[in-house]
Amino acid sequence: MLSKEEIIKRVRELEIKSKKITADLFTGEYHSAFKGKGMHFREVRDYSAGDDVRFIDWNVSARFNHTYTKVFEEERELTVMLLVDVSSSNIFGSAAGNKAELIEQVAALLAFSAINNNDKVGAIFFSDTVKLYVPPKKGRTNALYIVRQLIGYEDADERKGTNINEAIKYFNRNIKQKSIAFILSDFIDTGYENDLKIIGKKHDVVGIRVYDKFEKELPDAGLIYFSDSETKDEMLVDTANPVVRFNYKKQFSEHSDTIKNNFRKAGSDVLHMSTDDDPVKILQQFFLRRN
Repeated sequence: MLSKEEIIKRVRELEIKSKKITADLFTGEYHSAFKGKGMHFREVRDYSAGDDVRFIDWNVSARFNHTYTKVFEEERELTVMLLVDVSSSNIFGSAAGNKAELIEQVAALLAFSAINNNDKVGAIFFSDTVKLYVPPKKGRTNALYIVRQLIGYEDADERKGTNINEAIKYFNRNIKQKSIAFILSDFIDTGYENDLKIIGKKHDVVGIRVYDKFEKELPDAGLIYFSDSETKDEMLVDTANPVVRFNYKKQFSEHSDTIKNNFRKAGSDVLHMSTDDDPVKILQQFFLRRN
């Protein structure tokens, strides 16, 4: 369990690193990647030839016996929600670090990118149930609170199984305005596909799937005991067997394809990040692709 002093130190380190990165690399790229994704009503005015007939306000027009059209404007202020998986499976990692640490880095980068652009940022922490809800707000204080709470979960007893669907449903119930929702998880779960489609119709949803290289491919290291951090089940695996390694790699590939298909069907994007990847480079490339 990290001490209060250690948590404060890590939060400060992440803030300094994230603010430098967002200032040097993400200037304009983060915001322009999502601009124009939302429009809100401003006023009604007289309908003019050439105006889109879909925006005619029929109620106002009938009341005044004259044709009026609705005027919309682009939402300049964004609301960013981080749906963060804090389940036990994310503690797994190799020499490059574990998945929970990668999630911390990415969450910090996104949170500080949001506040640097004067946007609101909020969070939902989940494992088998929703553990914490931080309503979206502007400002450094809220971003620091989110990062501090996330680091504090690193060794907490609350880490259990993964229920992505529960987090998605909670998000859908509580966030009414159009938002940018980043789902940070290893996605070792099923049954969230339908609700992902539901929020994908209203919100701009981006999945960030984290994994470790040893989840992708087994090393040839003889007999190894594997323990499931969520179910606590144990299994002796012969990693020297090429068939075992082949099937293991195939299973990872199939799982990756399933995640991609789930997000594609929801009209949403998904990024894949390994614990030995550079998350800054992956995020920057993603922002640039969307511009």
